[in-house]
Amino acid sequence: MSGAASYLARRAAQKERVRILYRRALKDTLNWAVHRHLFYPDADALRERFDANNNVEDIDTIDRVIADGESQYNKWRHPDPYIVPWAPGGSKFTRNPTSPAGLR
Repeated sequence: MSGAASYLARRAAQKERVRILYRRALKDTLNWAVHRHLFYPDADALRERFDANNNVEDIDTIDRVIADGESQYNKWRHPDPYIVPWAPGGSKFTRNPTSPAGLR
């Protein structure tokens, strides 16, 4: 029973790592191709790369593929990612803070 539970827990952790990696890579693709007509082919190519390994069943092979994908993502991350101006780290973040409560 514990063998099946550990197997399922490991598979769930792998699925979560793949989901996080895919979302990060997809969002980082927007940093390289700002316009949508340039982004869509890159996003399709990224999805094909993930789908190519969709049928792998061996747990150790899956861990190796995920580690390779994470290392490639870290190698090719954009050096100056786009930050929405009003988000934390953006150029307009807290530019006009709210006035103190006594002055409203």
